[in-house]
Amino acid sequence: MLLQRTEPWTTASARITNVQDETPGVQTYRIELSEPGDRSTYNAKPGQFNMLYLPGVGESAISLSHLPSPGEPLVHTVRAVGNVTQTLARLSVGDSLGVRGPFGSHWPIESVRGKDLILVAGGIGLAPLRPVIDFIRSHRSEFGRVSLLMGARTPADLLYQDEYPAWQSDDIDVQTTVDRAPSDWQGHVGVVTLLVNRVGIIRPEQTMLFSCGPEVMMTYAIRAVRERGIPRTNLWLSLERNMNCAIGHCGHCQLGPHFICKDGPVLRYDQVNRLMRVDSL
Repeated sequence: MLLQRTEPWTTASARITNVQDETPGVQTYRIELSEPGDRSTYNAKPGQFNMLYLPGVGESAISLSHLPSPGEPLVHTVRAVGNVTQTLARLSVGDSLGVRGPFGSHWPIESVRGKDLILVAGGIGLAPLRPVIDFIRSHRSEFGRVSLLMGARTPADLLYQDEYPAWQSDDIDVQTTVDRAPSDWQGHVGVVTLLVNRVGIIRPEQTMLFSCGPEVMMTYAIRAVRERGIPRTNLWLSLERNMNCAIGHCGHCQLGPHFICKDGPVLRYDQVNRLMRVDSL
């Protein structure tokens, strides 16, 4: 962890090797660590994040949106919403930045082997779930039914659309819905909970749910699956808070007894349901 360094404050130098436009205001960056030792020892799990550092601007906590093999570039999908991410959006291939990480908890992917899985994402929330999809595709025979339910404001805001056919070819049920759409849109219109209500849940005790997105979306998705018998211990969320230090020292990301940067961002529903003011279903 932490680039195999003993000092979590140490920033590794890196450079941008590719920038891909995804949706309006969202880009995916491939970032290569400069030192061969850092590249060979970096090891992350699905759901973890890095701190991306821009000198003179600051740091921002960004989840990995692809599970890298040793030596591969780090992949981050970023929405430009603050000083750091807006500055990052102005950088180009070859520009330098700093990286600290990986930090945080991860999706309990090993506990899903042999079970069914429902992934529920809203907007940019698909990015932290994409490494789970990577893992499932590499070990597809070890998982049961897999459904990916995604919501976005408009069809243009749906992430990674070019990848949907490949995901579907690996027997992942991909469904999308949007809040509003042009007249030629052939898909669903409405909140993502509509997709959750329609998804097949054959064996609720053996079904897991991973969700990332707006907390109100996750709240209603949880209510929908709880009413269909999925135990609260099978529900996992990735939460977003203002993470400044990434190691639980500054306290900016505290949620009750939890520091989201250290204890999260991935937490089990029954650990945080009352803190999120979700009902006790």
